[in-house]
Amino acid sequence: MTITELQTPPIGAAAATMHALVYNGPGKPSWESHRRPTLQSPEDAIVRITTSTICGTDLHILKGDLPAVTVGRIIGHEGIGVVEEVGTAVSAFHKGDKVVISCVTICGKCDFCRRQMFSHCRDGGWILGNTIDGTQAEYVRIPHANNSLYPLPPDAEEEAAVMLSDILPTGFECGVLNGHVSPGDTIAIVGTGPVGLAALMTARFYSPGTIFCIDLDDNRLKAAKSFGATSLVNSADGNAVQRVMELTGGAGVDVAIEAVGLPATFDICQGIIGPGGHLANIGVHGKPVTLHLEKLWDRNITLTTRLVDTVSTPMLIKAFQSGTIQPGRLVTHRFAMDDILKAYDTFGNAAKHSALKVALRAN
Repeated sequence: MTITELQTPPIGAAAATMHALVYNGPGKPSWESHRRPTLQSPEDAIVRITTSTICGTDLHILKGDLPAVTVGRIIGHEGIGVVEEVGTAVSAFHKGDKVVISCVTICGKCDFCRRQMFSHCRDGGWILGNTIDGTQAEYVRIPHANNSLYPLPPDAEEEAAVMLSDILPTGFECGVLNGHVSPGDTIAIVGTGPVGLAALMTARFYSPGTIFCIDLDDNRLKAAKSFGATSLVNSADGNAVQRVMELTGGAGVDVAIEAVGLPATFDICQGIIGPGGHLANIGVHGKPVTLHLEKLWDRNITLTTRLVDTVSTPMLIKAFQSGTIQPGRLVTHRFAMDDILKAYDTFGNAAKHSALKVALRAN
């Protein structure tokens, strides 16, 4: 049996209510009154959201690109909150605990969980804001709470900590770990949006020698420079591959991290990867790409794809708490939760507003 959201009865006088961002079809989000979630399993927890944020995947949902997300779904899969109620099988958390909500729900028992492929959990994975109600709400139900929440100190900086829900483990696991970034490497990150910058931030754990950042947007390249990029390449003129090859003396890069999800950006990665290199894909691809094996077949290239598994989240929380990483620097705009539609407009027009991540704070 897999987790599904139980049908909730219409809101009535006796029903506890809240407000949430509800998907009512393509291009039709609304901040509206909704029945407050209740425990449905002994392994559930109910969390009161204090800070949330918006992901690029949420934009795809609102466009109608993900048919699994049905009309009436509360979206969102990132959040910080306070535990309000726990089921009888939840022993790791108690009412009043401050927690990071993982974007991946983990049963901890299935064959995929035993292989630490939590994103493919047979009773979880990415379900929040997808197949069950999510975190852009005043309250959220978290299945398998023992494994799917992480404790935070009460005084933790919430808008920084919410980056630990998704983009930091995504950039680190799908880009840095899959790319096998090593000391002294020449690496390139193609796409300097929030996930690309998360990859840049965490790649520095391994002291690469040169970090190229490639993007169309000079504002995002400027941000990449502040996060530690050593060389910036604006790809608007179509000459990014030529420029990187010139700067590397024709050698190419040891690691190319694709953080956009477009054929053009994947092609840049293929064009700049050096012999023996790793091409690590992070981007969500909605269109086919051409794999140029006629050029790569003899070059000892490793190509990897991955969904975030959040296996690195405990380590990243420690790095955050020690000050080794400062994910709060990714937040450029702040909104009250009930102003979420304005936040979506800002995030959806990121270039116009020079936006990276937005922080949504409970009222």
